[in-house]
Amino acid sequence: MVVSVQNLRFHYDKAPILDIPRWTVETGERIFLHGPSGAGKSTLLNLLAGILLPDSGTIEVQGKAINTLGARQRDKWRARHIGVVFQQFNLIPYLGAVDNIRLAAGFAGATGASGRARELLLALGLAEEQHHQSASRLSIGQQQRVAIARALVNRPALLIADEPTSALDRENRDAFLSLLLNQAGECRTALVFVSHDLALADRFSRTEALADINRAEGCH
Repeated sequence: MVVSVQNLRFHYDKAPILDIPRWTVETGERIFLHGPSGAGKSTLLNLLAGILLPDSGTIEVQGKAINTLGARQRDKWRARHIGVVFQQFNLIPYLGAVDNIRLAAGFAGATGASGRARELLLALGLAEEQHHQSASRLSIGQQQRVAIARALVNRPALLIADEPTSALDRENRDAFLSLLLNQAGECRTALVFVSHDLALADRFSRTEALADINRAEGCH
């Protein structure tokens, strides 16, 4: 089991956002999590990543209760065990593709990441002559590939993606999702993918509405 959530509660300004009695994610599982804006989807991802801490309950990733760790410990744990794909990709524009990926590996204390970065980029279809181009000079499709490689460079047990296709047209959306799912599958990485686009749901092994696991009032 990669993720185990027990009796999770979280509030914003005394308003209950999340109240999840139990929720789990298994190794290699692909979960499509959906719900309306403001329902708490991004909040849940931030809790899983240890960016936010719950008011009560436990969140275990790879058997480690991350909510019991200090801030620096959570940062290190996240870098080593959790990959994140952001909506805007958040690449450093003046760094090349390989250097963007090496930076993520450095946060986890990994060495020799250049070879792993090139291996991932080639597997994702980014030509070798583009590996050292600055991110700002890459196309949207090429930036997608770098973002996926960066998220997977440390061979994380858990990959979380927060609305990463919402700003893409249909062709780029479908291409991005295929690359993400294929690489996650090859790495046996569990994937929690948040989106409001239900047209994508059939690509996943499990589809779940946040309202079905969340008992917080006003979030259904």
